[in-house]
Amino acid sequence: MQLILNGMVSGLSYALVALGFSLIFATTRFFHFSHGAAYATGAYVGYAVIVLSGFNPWLGFLLGIVAAGVLGALMELSVYRPLRRSRASSLVMLISSIGMYVVFQNLISLIFGDSTKVLRRGATQAGLHFLGARITPIQLAIVTMSPMLCAAVWMVLKFSRFGKLQRAVANDRELATVVGINTERTILLTFMLGSMLAGIAGILIGYDSDLTPSMGFRALLMAVVASIIGGVGSIPGAVVSGLLLGIVQNCAAWTLPTQWQDSIVFLILIIFLIFRPQGLLGKQDTSAIIG
Repeated sequence: MQLILNGMVSGLSYALVALGFSLIFATTRFFHFSHGAAYATGAYVGYAVIVLSGFNPWLGFLLGIVAAGVLGALMELSVYRPLRRSRASSLVMLISSIGMYVVFQNLISLIFGDSTKVLRRGATQAGLHFLGARITPIQLAIVTMSPMLCAAVWMVLKFSRFGKLQRAVANDRELATVVGINTERTILLTFMLGSMLAGIAGILIGYDSDLTPSMGFRALLMAVVASIIGGVGSIPGAVVSGLLLGIVQNCAAWTLPTQWQDSIVFLILIIFLIFRPQGLLGKQDTSAIIG
């Protein structure tokens, strides 16, 4: 039960990052590897506000989310939008994204150092008993907040005007432009929303474990795998596949060395790519946002 509970905590954090990554990918059609930088930025801004400055944790949580969203918007405005206007290929966009991630990771190292940081203040709180397992208050927050956030994003994309515009741009950007949709603004808002989801996950995981400048890379890898297994663009798929990966990772650590955790995840990815490339809840055409 403890392994399953730990897997749910990890998996639901993967789901948040995967959801943001899927939204951006479905809209822009390239792998936004700098998504991991938004994840780490949210955590480190929270650390700067809460630990270094001593402000209220809720203020640090809010500013971390805002910082992640602003970073996503800046990356879109300063790099991706000019590249799209110059009709850069997907490969150029991908390389630019990887380059930006390396820059931001090194900036975090330069500002905060390479040593491991602890976001929480005070003594570590004892875990609560639940069905023979222990769960800490922050883990309980992850387990409850992540599904609620995913459901809220699904509602926004399904019923709001922004959601309709976002789905239209994701399905056919050129046609959306022809009918008068401001595609550039829609993409910008999508970057902000996806980056804010990554920032939330970064802060929550920062409270649960520790912070390192490279923390965004592993989270990004797990998010990419989760989005592919669940079906790119599928919100339920992101949640289900994130839970699956988290539980499999933690259960595998029971019988296998810990270094095999990530190998098991990528083995599952290979199996899905061979036998069900559209993912668990995805469709053959993954252009749609709502899965």
